[in-house]
Parts: sequence; structure tokens; C-alpha cells
Amino acid sequence: MDWEALILSIELAAVTLLVLLPLGLLLARWLAHTAFQGKAWIEALVVLPLVLPPTVLGYYLLVSLGAGSPLGGWLLDTFDIRLTFNFPGLVLASVVFNIPFMVQPIQRAFESIPANLGEAAAVCGLGNWQTFWRVELPLAWPGVLSAIVLTFVHTLGEFGVVLMMGGSIPGETRTVAISIYDRVQAFDLESADRMALLLLVLSLGAVAASFFAAARRVKAP
Repeated sequence: MDWEALILSIELAAVTLLVLLPLGLLLARWLAHTAFQGKAWIEALVVLPLVLPPTVLGYYLLVSLGAGSPLGGWLLDTFDIRLTFNFPGLVLASVVFNIPFMVQPIQRAFESIPANLGEAAAVCGLGNWQTFWRVELPLAWPGVLSAIVLTFVHTLGEFGVVLMMGGSIPGETRTVAISIYDRVQAFDLESADRMALLLLVLSLGAVAASFFAAARRVKAP
């Protein structure tokens, strides 16, 4: 069992959630409550990582942020920041790749909230921020929980984008999905079986827990 790779994957999933959750909440709420010309293009960009092959997305991130690119070279020369083949690069790739998994469920949850509730909150003297925290977020919580779980388990199983941006550096960029691939390539199927089973159990458990939590919230008085 490659515990180092598993711990790295969990750390990557946790950091991705910390970065993406507040951004996802703001973007999802804005898309749910705002109508403007060109909104369909913004929503298409949000969904694009879901339909784009991960290796293609990883390739474009690599050539855009690599040290040989204008942006990557500027970041390296000016701030000594490298975003390829290291953990920060994995975080950036994971955030981009998981945008639809975070934004889509939350947006649909906000869209399902009746507009008259916001109007009633305004009549009661609640501002936009208070309405968000005290009215909208509690009602949208099942969608937020689904987004959190989907993002976490999807990050655990990421392969193509992570491999393109980070390679397979032990302790730095080799996640559990890449470790499973490496074990299969080395014909170490016993280790691959154990890691794959553990990843399956973790993913199934997380998804089941979110369903149970959402169901209990719906049944609560």
C-alpha cells in the first residue's frame, strides 16, 4: 500500500475544497440569480472541464503555465513561482478540473429556491449577505454538500490532469491514482488491487454519507 500517495491525494482534495468552495459558492449564486447576454457562454466554460478529455485540459495547462510559456516564465522570473511538476501546480489543475463538480450542484440548488423568499427577507430588513447566510445557504445546503462530496472523491481519483501537470514524483505529485497505474505497469497487481479497493471504499462511503445526510435534512422538521 502506497500510503504516501494516499495521504498526498487526501491533502490535494482538502486544499482543492478550501480553494474552490468559496469561489464555487459565489460563482454558482451569481449564475443562479443573474440573467445577462452571454450567460450561456459562461456556463459552457464552467461545464467544459466535464466534457473535455483530462489529458487535453492537462496539456493546455502545462503549455500555458510551464517555464517555457510567457506566463510561466514571467511567474518564475518575477516571483520565483513554478506551477508545473509540484504540489501547487496539482492544486491549480485540480481546481480548474473540478469547477463543474463544485458549481453545477450549487447553482441548481440556488435556482430551486423560490424568488419570493428573497423578497420576503428583504421586507424583513435582511441585507443581501444576511439573506445569503440565513435563508439561501440553509435551503441550498443539500446541493452544497453534494458539491463538496463530488469534488472530494473526484479529486481522489484524478489521473490525466494530474499526470500531465505533475508527473509521478514520489511525495510531491504522485497521487494514489497515479500510484495504481505505476503498480499495474510494474505488474504488481496485488498492491494495485489493495489501493484500488481502498479508493473504491472511500469514494462509496463519502457518497453514501452525503446521501444519508441530505435525506436526514429533508426529513427534519
